[in-house]
Amino acid sequence: MMKRAMTFAEFERSLKTTAPPRGLAPAVAALWWAKRGDWDKAHTIVMDEDGRDAAWVHAYLHRVEGDAGTAAYWYRQAKKPGASGALEPEWLVIVTALLDSEG
Repeated sequence: MMKRAMTFAEFERSLKTTAPPRGLAPAVAALWWAKRGDWDKAHTIVMDEDGRDAAWVHAYLHRVEGDAGTAAYWYRQAKKPGASGALEPEWLVIVTALLDSEG
Protein backbone atom coordinates (compact mmCIF):
# COMPACT_ATOMS: atom_id res chain seq x y z
CA MET A 1 0.00 0.00 0.00
CA MET A 2 1.38 3.39 -0.97
CA LYS A 3 1.79 6.04 1.69
CA ARG A 4 -0.32 9.17 1.29
CA ALA A 5 1.66 12.36 0.86
CA MET A 6 1.51 14.88 3.67
CA THR A 7 -0.49 18.01 2.93
CA PHE A 8 0.90 21.45 3.57
CA ALA A 9 -1.68 21.95 6.34
CA GLU A 10 -0.48 18.76 8.06
CA PHE A 11 3.14 19.85 7.64
CA GLU A 12 2.33 23.28 9.07
CA ARG A 13 0.58 21.72 12.09
CA SER A 14 3.59 19.46 12.67
CA LEU A 15 5.74 22.56 13.23
CA LYS A 16 4.15 22.81 16.69
CA THR A 17 5.68 19.45 17.69
CA THR A 18 9.22 18.86 18.94
CA ALA A 19 10.41 16.80 15.96
CA PRO A 20 9.48 16.46 12.30
CA PRO A 21 7.07 13.69 11.33
CA ARG A 22 8.63 10.33 10.54
CA GLY A 23 9.14 9.48 6.92
CA LEU A 24 9.74 12.97 5.57
CA ALA A 25 12.21 13.20 2.72
CA PRO A 26 15.47 14.70 4.01
CA ALA A 27 15.02 17.97 2.09
CA VAL A 28 11.54 18.41 3.59
CA ALA A 29 12.82 17.58 7.07
CA ALA A 30 15.51 20.22 6.60
CA LEU A 31 12.83 22.79 5.74
CA TRP A 32 10.97 21.75 8.90
CA TRP A 33 14.07 22.46 11.01
CA ALA A 34 14.72 25.70 9.13
CA LYS A 35 11.21 26.92 9.90
CA ARG A 36 11.76 26.04 13.56
CA GLY A 37 14.88 28.22 13.53
CA ASP A 38 17.49 25.47 13.69
CA TRP A 39 19.65 26.41 10.70
CA ASP A 40 22.51 24.12 11.78
CA LYS A 41 20.31 21.03 11.95
CA ALA A 42 18.69 21.87 8.60
CA HIS A 43 22.08 22.45 6.99
CA THR A 44 23.53 19.23 8.38
CA ILE A 45 20.67 17.26 6.80
CA VAL A 46 21.06 18.69 3.30
CA MET A 47 24.87 18.62 3.40
CA ASP A 48 24.68 14.84 3.56
CA GLU A 49 22.19 14.48 0.69
CA ASP A 50 22.56 14.36 -3.06
CA GLY A 51 19.96 15.43 -5.57
CA ARG A 52 18.24 18.55 -6.75
CA ASP A 53 15.74 18.79 -3.90
CA ALA A 54 18.49 18.88 -1.28
CA ALA A 55 20.48 21.34 -3.41
CA TRP A 56 17.44 23.64 -3.63
CA VAL A 57 16.99 23.61 0.15
CA HIS A 58 20.76 24.04 0.56
CA ALA A 59 20.59 27.17 -1.62
CA TYR A 60 17.71 28.55 0.43
CA LEU A 61 19.60 27.94 3.67
CA HIS A 62 22.62 29.84 2.40
CA ARG A 63 20.32 32.75 1.52
CA VAL A 64 19.01 32.63 5.10
CA GLU A 65 22.63 32.76 6.26
CA GLY A 66 23.32 35.73 3.99
CA ASP A 67 25.84 33.89 1.82
CA ALA A 68 24.66 34.80 -1.70
CA GLY A 69 27.71 33.31 -3.44
CA THR A 70 27.27 29.85 -1.95
CA ALA A 71 23.51 30.07 -2.46
CA ALA A 72 24.09 30.78 -6.17
CA TYR A 73 26.23 27.64 -6.45
CA TRP A 74 23.49 25.49 -4.90
CA TYR A 75 20.76 27.01 -7.08
CA ARG A 76 22.84 25.96 -10.09
CA GLN A 77 23.18 22.44 -8.67
CA ALA A 78 19.41 22.34 -8.16
CA LYS A 79 18.81 23.62 -11.72
CA LYS A 80 16.68 26.41 -10.22
CA PRO A 81 16.85 30.14 -10.84
CA GLY A 82 18.50 32.06 -8.03
CA ALA A 83 16.09 33.72 -5.65
CA SER A 84 16.49 37.24 -4.33
CA GLY A 85 13.15 38.14 -2.78
CA ALA A 86 11.86 37.65 0.74
CA LEU A 87 12.78 34.37 2.41
CA GLU A 88 9.34 33.36 3.71
CA PRO A 89 7.67 33.14 0.27
CA GLU A 90 10.61 31.14 -1.03
CA TRP A 91 10.35 28.69 1.88
CA LEU A 92 6.66 28.27 1.08
CA VAL A 93 7.33 27.64 -2.64
CA ILE A 94 9.99 25.03 -1.86
CA VAL A 95 8.08 23.15 0.81
CA THR A 96 4.90 23.11 -1.29
CA ALA A 97 6.77 21.81 -4.35
CA LEU A 98 8.58 19.12 -2.38
CA LEU A 99 5.45 17.95 -0.57
CA ASP A 100 3.62 17.78 -3.91
CA SER A 101 6.44 15.72 -5.43
CA GLU A 102 6.17 13.15 -2.63
CA GLY A 103 2.58 12.31 -3.56
